Amino acid sequence: MANAHSAQSVKPPLPPPPREPDWDECCGNGCNPCVFDLYEQRLERWRARCEQIRSQHGATDKDEKP
Repeated sequence: MANAHSAQSVKPPLPPPPREPDWDECCGNGCNPCVFDLYEQRLERWRARCEQIRSQHGATDKDEKP
């Protein structure tokens, strides 16, 4: 029984989050897309991928938000 319980508590390995750009990486010229826009897009894809991995592993821990 202990093994079944511990197997459920194991969290699936998640990919590392994308690196947030430094402020000096933005030129401030209103580029479209800005490096921060690209970061937000990568972050959303990362969050979706983490959620997909969690659901595939039956993880229901919603307290841990990426």
